[in-house]
Parts: sequence; structure tokens; C-alpha cells
Amino acid sequence: MKYVEVVADASSTDNIRALADKSKTPDFRLGAVDDEGMRSMRILVSDDKIQSLLDNLQNLLGAQHSARIVVLAVETTLPKPKDEKRKLEDAAIAAREELYAEVEKSSQLDLNYLVFIALSTVVAAIGLVENNVAVVIGAMVIAPLLGPNLALSLGTALGDVSLMRRSVIALLTGVALAVLISALIGKLWAFNLSSSEFMSRTNAGLDSVVLALASGAAAALSLTARQSSALVGVMVAVALLPPAAALGIALGQGNYGFAAGAGLLLAVNVVCVNLASKLVFFIKGVRPRTWLEKEKAQRAMVIYIAGWLVTLTILLLVIYSRRAVSM
Repeated sequence: MKYVEVVADASSTDNIRALADKSKTPDFRLGAVDDEGMRSMRILVSDDKIQSLLDNLQNLLGAQHSARIVVLAVETTLPKPKDEKRKLEDAAIAAREELYAEVEKSSQLDLNYLVFIALSTVVAAIGLVENNVAVVIGAMVIAPLLGPNLALSLGTALGDVSLMRRSVIALLTGVALAVLISALIGKLWAFNLSSSEFMSRTNAGLDSVVLALASGAAAALSLTARQSSALVGVMVAVALLPPAAALGIALGQGNYGFAAGAGLLLAVNVVCVNLASKLVFFIKGVRPRTWLEKEKAQRAMVIYIAGWLVTLTILLLVIYSRRAVSM
């Protein structure tokens, strides 16, 4: 359930009440009219009706620049809804605005993001060198690579070029920083590149493709279902952070063969994570609100998916050619 608070011109009261009735909201409350002729209204709405209500409210109040719509989370309500109603709410995906706010916040290129990338890279590099699985997992937990990937896919689904641009910059910056730090570690720390943890991140195969596709799909599904993304973040980190660290270490030591393998694995994983998450957003029906935005998003989606599929095909051909040479 969500509580939607609307502050709008009092003349819109009847229209807003009609929208609430259309969404079959269980509760609708009117506030007093202030000196400026504005009135606050609160609407209790189920999760399966929230998106349509928000879209209708935005269409109605679009010309009122002073109008505000605030969505408040509801922990529980009494009396409890019937089982059928609760099942509908549980199956409902998060509202478009909720998804946007979540991924935008987690994909911001700020100091915290860079510090987390740096710390997780140092931990991952140590885990790879020392062949310590627990340390590598610890790096996965703190790596903030989930946000930019989901933001890129959601930005494409909504046709939001600005969000796509910011997410690409954040993702490329994060990966570049991880490679740079791990390269410095490889340059300054003398060790043998023989641990199984390191070697596994320099060999891309079909299993790597499946892992990355599953990671991306699970990440998007977790977001739309409003589930905790902590474990999903670990899955995405499995696909992205260790190969980036392995790439940097190999470059730092001048082993360009291992670097090529790690770079290939990293590229495959980035493509698969984004492709799978985009497909989940599409299947879940995440779309823009207006017709014009839907047209833009549809064009972006076609270009996006086609581009990733072509890139993945090229990378798979490179994988099989490398394996044929090594046999």
C-alpha cells in the first residue's frame, strides 16, 4: 500500500476524487483550503493501482506548476486486506517513479561511489592474489556496481537519455578506477599470477555468459519486485569487479595474455548484465508515461538490444576463436 498526498488547486478536488474512485482506493481524505486556494488530499492506494493513479494525476495536474504529488510508503494497514487483494499487491511491480528514484540514487558519481570502488578493488585484488575466496566475496559485497548497470537499462526502457548518459559515465569511471588501482597493485607488488581465483577471471566461456545473464536478470527482477538488492548486488559484482581487478593486475605485471582474457570476460559480463536487465524491464512492462516518450523509448530499446546482441555475438566469436587457437 502507498499513501499519495496531493497538493493542488482546490478546484481540482472533484477530478482528483474521481481518479481515486476509478482506482478503487480504500481511503480518500481532504484537507483544508489554504489562503492561496491550495488543498492537500491524501489517497490510500494499493500497489497494483499506484502506477495508473500517478499517471492520471500527472496528466490532470500537468498545467498546475504549484501542484505537488508525494508518495509515502505504508508499512501496514488495519484491517488487513483480503487474501486475493494481497496477492495482487504482492505481484505488482514497483511504480516507475519509485524505480527511477532508486536507480538514480544508487548510480550517482560522487565521492562515496569512488571510495567504495577503490576499497572493493583493493580487497578484490588481495583476494585474487592470495587465492582467498572469502576476501573476494567481501569485495563483492561492498562493490557499488549494481546501480549504474540498472540505471542504464532503466534509462533505455524509459527513453531517458540523461539517465543513460549519467549511468554510462558512472559505470565507465568505476571500471576504469578499478583497473587503475589494481594495475598499481600489480606493478608495485611482486607475486606469481597462479592462484585459481585469479586464473578463473582470465578465462571467458559460455558459463560466464550464463552467469552474467542470470545476474542482470536477477538484479532487474529484484528492483521491480521491491526486494532487497544486497544479494543481487553480490551477483553483479561477481560478474564485473573481479575481472576488472584481474585485468588491472595483469596489466600492472605486463602479462598481456592474461589481461586480454580478463578484459574479454569483463566485456562479456557488462554486455550480458545490461542485456538481461533490459529484457526484464521490457517483460515487466516498464514504460514511459506519455505517447511521445513511449515512441522515444521504443526506438532506444530497439537500438539498445540490437547493439548489445551484436556486441555479444562478436565477443562470443572471439571466445571461440581463442579457444580454437589454444587447443
